[in-house]
Amino acid sequence: MLVSDLTLEQKIGQMFICGFHAQEPDEQIRRLIEEYHVGGVIYFRRNIGEPEQVASMSSSLQEMAAKQGKLPLWIAIDQEGGMVARIDHRRVSRIPGNMSLGATGNPDFTYRVSAISAQELHALGINMNFAPVLDVNNNPRNPVIGVRSFGEDPEQVAEHGSAAIRAYQEHGVSAAAKHFPGHGDTSVDSHLGLASVEHGMERLREVELKPFVRAIRDGVDVIMTAHVVFPAIEKEAVPATLSKAVLTGLLRDQLGYEGVIVTDCLEMHAIAKHFGVGEGAVLAVEAGADIVLVSHTLQDQIEAVEAVTAAVRSGRIPESVIDAAVSRVLKLKEKRLQPSGTQESAPAFLERHEKPETERLLREVAAGSITLVKDDGQLPLQEDEPVLVVWPELRSETQVDEPWTEAKTLGQALSEYIQDVNELTISAEPDLHEVEQVLAAAKGYRQVVVATYTAGSELPAGQRKLVEGLIALQPQRLVVASTRNPYDLAAVPASPAYLCCYENTPYFMEGLASILTGHAKAGGTLPVSLGSQTTAS
Repeated sequence: MLVSDLTLEQKIGQMFICGFHAQEPDEQIRRLIEEYHVGGVIYFRRNIGEPEQVASMSSSLQEMAAKQGKLPLWIAIDQEGGMVARIDHRRVSRIPGNMSLGATGNPDFTYRVSAISAQELHALGINMNFAPVLDVNNNPRNPVIGVRSFGEDPEQVAEHGSAAIRAYQEHGVSAAAKHFPGHGDTSVDSHLGLASVEHGMERLREVELKPFVRAIRDGVDVIMTAHVVFPAIEKEAVPATLSKAVLTGLLRDQLGYEGVIVTDCLEMHAIAKHFGVGEGAVLAVEAGADIVLVSHTLQDQIEAVEAVTAAVRSGRIPESVIDAAVSRVLKLKEKRLQPSGTQESAPAFLERHEKPETERLLREVAAGSITLVKDDGQLPLQEDEPVLVVWPELRSETQVDEPWTEAKTLGQALSEYIQDVNELTISAEPDLHEVEQVLAAAKGYRQVVVATYTAGSELPAGQRKLVEGLIALQPQRLVVASTRNPYDLAAVPASPAYLCCYENTPYFMEGLASILTGHAKAGGTLPVSLGSQTTAS
């Protein structure tokens, strides 16, 4: 289909990806597809049930568009792996997150696990993944990227990012590298506020931009923008998503990117609270965005579509700008969304795909990423001695912090090696009463392992007090293991032994248990700097 075959409303609809709130097509998404001609849909956990349900929903959405004579839909998702995975089901592989992969130092692992994910997504009717994250995480206080990054070395991020992009696109799923020009060196979560990266252009080219330059060279289908201000590029205090200097001047003109530019969700506070969703959509299109993402609220979605339409009709946005954007979108749809004959059903594919070698690979990656940072004679644990395990439980969910429904705690994993394991579960933000209860229980143990969990920028105060209290008790063996944020050591530098797991998913807890008991060695290398506290690697 040519751009000239579409009405203005149909063209503008192709420039939007929107979400809805059900596990089957509902009135919200029906209206967006039929009345507003949106060109794509995004799934969140609210949309995900059994694999059969996801595949059926994807088919129903495509049929809805086809019945209206519309183009095939983008069906997108944030399936990054690790701690950010919208599909949480035992029959879909729990691929590791980026920092785990970075810690292995092996881009081939990244390619192989990304290929597994791509094949599974494709079987479920999902054709665009908002991944990989190419942000270089060189700010320990970054509250939103952290383990979503491959690490702090731009060359390493570029290598692993390139492997992931190649895997997704070779298996029929468009990769969307994010968050351009780089969200790694920020201390504000753009879901909640407006962040700024103050570095000059020389530094940006050497660090933040390097992985994106590699992705462009490797033909990445899509690049997602960052809701972050870059004063060295844009003189006005507007985020990259709304900046013509960033999207057109830098990304298009200087870096030569010819693919599709998609915004991060405009309902995030960095845009919605400062500019409004409707005006934000207009500014994003003026800046050079091809697709606008509005993930949640029907009122905001309609406001954004209608605002762009009104801007074109008033002459504020030339229709030629719309035509150029839609041309890029249609070109990519023609490349990625062509029927490929009879497609194997999702259940049949997933059943066939659940092979022992997949599980072996994921276990190998876990063992190869867990990093021994420090050990002052604490390891291995003695298997004939009781051990107390302290396990922080994630009890609240955010867009970048979603607990797995089928979790495996460290205590459960250690019980496969040590007969007498007592595990105390606490909140990830324990109060003083919880801390005192654990310290009282710990007085009877000579071996204590405490897991820490930080979703934000620093170890919660209750967890810090708990570790400090355990250190003061001086058990014969005390091991601290971070189960997300490797930077936790900065809050508890006196820990006599410290290991990094970059996620708390089952394969990683099983790998950690085998390392703690001496049945395996930690194979990972730190992908970020932890300062002077590191005495082992």
